[in-house]
Amino acid sequence: MTRRRYDEIVSELRDVVEKRSKGQFRIGDRALEVEPARSRGGAPGEREFSVQRTLTELAEDIGLKYSSVRNARWTASRWPQEHRQPGVSYTVHRILGGIEDDEERYAAVKTPPEGKSRWTPDDASRRVGRQVENPVSPQEKVIAIHSLARDDEVTARVTGDLLRRPKAATKFPAEEKARVVEEFTRDERVATTAATNLLRRPDVAFKVMSAC
Repeated sequence: MTRRRYDEIVSELRDVVEKRSKGQFRIGDRALEVEPARSRGGAPGEREFSVQRTLTELAEDIGLKYSSVRNARWTASRWPQEHRQPGVSYTVHRILGGIEDDEERYAAVKTPPEGKSRWTPDDASRRVGRQVENPVSPQEKVIAIHSLARDDEVTARVTGDLLRRPKAATKFPAEEKARVVEEFTRDERVATTAATNLLRRPDVAFKVMSAC
C-alpha cells in the first residue's frame, strides 16, 4: 500500500469517527433529556434505582446495552455542546471527562500532549492517571503486568519466565528474593530440592548454620 492511499484511508476513517462521535454524544444528550443529571430529591438509593430503570428502558428500546447508554449520558454531562472539540473522538472526550475541574477539563481537550497534534486514548488515559492499552514507560509496563498477574495462572507463568532470566532476577532486592524463596519452599518437594542445593554450597550452608 502506498503512503498516499494510507493517508486517504485515515482521512476517510476520521470522518467516520467524527460522525460516530456525534452519534454517541446525541445518545448521551437524549439520555440526559430523558433522565437529567441534576437531583430531583428523594433518597439516594431510590434516585439511583429510578435512573437505572429509566436508562435500562431507553437502552432496550433503542437496542443498546444499559452500560452504553449510562456511559454516553455521563460523558454528555461532562461536555456541554460548546466545549466539545471537533476532531477529538468521543472516546478521548469520555476519558478526559474524568478530570474533575470543569475549566481544567475544557482546557485540556484543546491541548494535546507536547509534540503531538492530536489526542489519543492512551494519551488521555495518561492525563487522568489511568492504565494505558499500549504501555511505553517502564512504570506503565509494570502496571500492565500487575493487572495481568491478578490471574494466578498468568502469575505462575510470569514468575517462571522471570526465574529463567538471571540478569533480570539479579535486580531484585535480597529481601524480595528471600520472600519468594520462602513462599516457594512451603511446598515440601521444593523445600527438599532447595535444601539439597544449599548443602552443595558449603560456604552458604556455614553462614546459615552460624546465623542459627
